[in-house]
Amino acid sequence: MSKPNPADRRYTKEHEWAKDNGNGTITMGITDHAQELLTDIVFVELPPVGKKVKQMQPLAVVESVKSVSDVYSPVSGEVLEVNSVLEAHPELVNQDAFGEGWIAKLKMDDPGELMNLMDNAGYDEMIREDKH
Repeated sequence: MSKPNPADRRYTKEHEWAKDNGNGTITMGITDHAQELLTDIVFVELPPVGKKVKQMQPLAVVESVKSVSDVYSPVSGEVLEVNSVLEAHPELVNQDAFGEGWIAKLKMDDPGELMNLMDNAGYDEMIREDKH
Protein backbone atom coordinates (compact mmCIF):
# COMPACT_ATOMS: atom_id res chain seq x y z
CA MET A 1 0.00 0.00 0.00
CA SER A 2 1.34 3.42 -0.98
CA LYS A 3 2.20 5.94 1.70
CA PRO A 4 0.02 9.08 1.81
CA ASN A 5 1.14 11.81 -0.57
CA PRO A 6 2.49 14.72 1.49
CA ALA A 7 0.43 17.93 1.32
CA ASP A 8 3.56 20.12 1.14
CA ARG A 9 4.32 19.08 -2.45
CA ARG A 10 2.98 19.43 -5.98
CA TYR A 11 2.57 16.44 -8.30
CA THR A 12 2.77 15.69 -12.04
CA LYS A 13 0.60 13.36 -14.11
CA GLU A 14 3.78 11.32 -14.67
CA HIS A 15 4.15 10.67 -10.90
CA GLU A 16 6.90 13.10 -9.94
CA TRP A 17 6.75 15.29 -6.85
CA ALA A 18 8.17 18.76 -6.28
CA LYS A 19 8.71 20.33 -2.86
CA ASP A 20 9.14 24.09 -2.83
CA ASN A 21 12.15 24.86 -0.63
CA GLY A 22 11.03 28.49 -0.31
CA ASN A 23 14.17 30.00 -1.83
CA GLY A 24 13.47 29.64 -5.55
CA THR A 25 14.50 25.99 -5.51
CA ILE A 26 12.66 22.68 -5.36
CA THR A 27 13.59 19.17 -4.32
CA MET A 28 12.03 16.54 -6.57
CA GLY A 29 11.67 12.80 -6.99
CA ILE A 30 9.14 10.16 -7.95
CA THR A 31 6.09 9.39 -5.85
CA ASP A 32 5.60 6.40 -3.62
CA HIS A 33 2.86 5.26 -6.02
CA ALA A 34 5.36 5.38 -8.92
CA GLN A 35 8.00 3.35 -7.09
CA GLU A 36 5.31 0.80 -6.20
CA LEU A 37 4.35 0.44 -9.89
CA LEU A 38 8.01 0.11 -10.92
CA THR A 39 8.79 -2.47 -8.19
CA ASP A 40 12.46 -3.01 -7.32
CA ILE A 41 14.56 -0.09 -8.57
CA VAL A 42 18.03 -1.26 -9.58
CA PHE A 43 19.54 1.88 -11.17
CA VAL A 44 18.98 5.64 -11.21
CA GLU A 45 20.60 7.71 -13.96
CA LEU A 46 20.99 11.17 -12.47
CA PRO A 47 21.19 14.36 -14.53
CA PRO A 48 24.43 16.35 -14.60
CA VAL A 49 24.61 19.31 -12.21
CA GLY A 50 24.16 22.49 -14.24
CA LYS A 51 21.82 20.87 -16.76
CA LYS A 52 19.06 23.21 -17.94
CA VAL A 53 15.63 21.61 -18.21
CA LYS A 54 12.15 22.63 -19.30
CA GLN A 55 9.02 21.68 -17.41
CA MET A 56 7.96 18.09 -18.24
CA GLN A 57 11.12 17.24 -20.21
CA PRO A 58 13.04 14.08 -19.23
CA LEU A 59 15.46 14.79 -16.39
CA ALA A 60 16.58 11.39 -15.11
CA VAL A 61 16.01 7.68 -15.73
CA VAL A 62 14.87 5.08 -13.22
CA GLU A 63 15.46 1.44 -14.06
CA SER A 64 13.61 -1.30 -12.25
CA VAL A 65 13.51 -5.06 -12.65
CA LYS A 66 10.38 -4.51 -14.79
CA SER A 67 11.14 -1.47 -16.93
CA VAL A 68 13.12 1.66 -17.69
CA SER A 69 11.24 4.92 -17.08
CA ASP A 70 12.01 8.56 -17.73
CA VAL A 71 11.65 10.93 -14.80
CA TYR A 72 10.31 14.30 -15.93
CA SER A 73 11.22 17.68 -14.53
CA PRO A 74 8.27 19.18 -12.65
CA VAL A 75 9.51 22.72 -13.44
CA SER A 76 11.86 24.52 -15.82
CA GLY A 77 15.22 25.42 -14.37
CA GLU A 78 18.74 24.28 -13.63
CA VAL A 79 19.95 21.21 -11.75
CA LEU A 80 21.72 22.46 -8.60
CA GLU A 81 22.33 19.16 -6.86
CA VAL A 82 21.66 15.45 -7.35
CA ASN A 83 21.23 12.68 -4.79
CA SER A 84 24.46 10.83 -5.60
CA VAL A 85 23.72 8.30 -2.81
CA LEU A 86 21.25 6.75 -5.28
CA GLU A 87 24.12 5.65 -7.54
CA ALA A 88 25.14 3.08 -4.92
CA HIS A 89 21.72 2.68 -3.28
CA PRO A 90 18.90 3.01 -5.86
CA GLU A 91 16.65 1.03 -3.50
CA LEU A 92 16.28 4.20 -1.39
CA VAL A 93 13.69 5.32 -3.95
CA ASN A 94 11.62 2.24 -3.04
CA GLN A 95 12.21 2.60 0.69
CA ASP A 96 11.65 6.36 1.06
CA ALA A 97 10.43 7.96 -2.18
CA PHE A 98 9.43 11.22 -0.45
CA GLY A 99 12.58 11.49 1.70
CA GLU A 100 15.98 9.82 1.28
CA GLY A 101 15.01 8.74 -2.24
CA TRP A 102 14.85 12.30 -3.67
CA ILE A 103 16.46 12.65 -7.09
CA ALA A 104 17.48 16.28 -7.69
CA LYS A 105 17.28 19.88 -6.52
CA LEU A 106 16.48 22.48 -9.14
CA LYS A 107 16.68 26.28 -9.30
CA MET A 108 13.35 27.32 -10.80
CA ASP A 109 13.16 29.65 -13.81
CA ASP A 110 9.53 30.45 -12.96
CA PRO A 111 8.14 29.46 -9.54
CA GLY A 112 4.66 30.01 -10.99
CA GLU A 113 5.08 26.73 -12.88
CA LEU A 114 4.44 24.91 -9.61
CA MET A 115 0.82 26.04 -9.90
CA ASN A 116 0.56 23.97 -13.13
CA LEU A 117 1.00 20.86 -10.99
CA MET A 118 -1.58 19.02 -8.89
CA ASP A 119 -1.89 19.28 -5.14
CA ASN A 120 -1.96 16.04 -3.14
CA ALA A 121 -5.78 15.79 -3.31
CA GLY A 122 -5.73 16.13 -7.11
CA TYR A 123 -2.95 13.55 -7.39
CA ASP A 124 -4.82 11.14 -5.06
CA GLU A 125 -7.90 11.53 -7.26
CA MET A 126 -5.90 10.82 -10.44
CA ILE A 127 -4.46 7.62 -8.91
CA ARG A 128 -7.94 6.46 -7.85
CA GLU A 129 -9.24 7.04 -11.40
CA ASP A 130 -6.26 5.14 -12.86
CA LYS A 131 -7.14 2.08 -10.78
CA HIS A 132 -10.65 1.84 -12.27
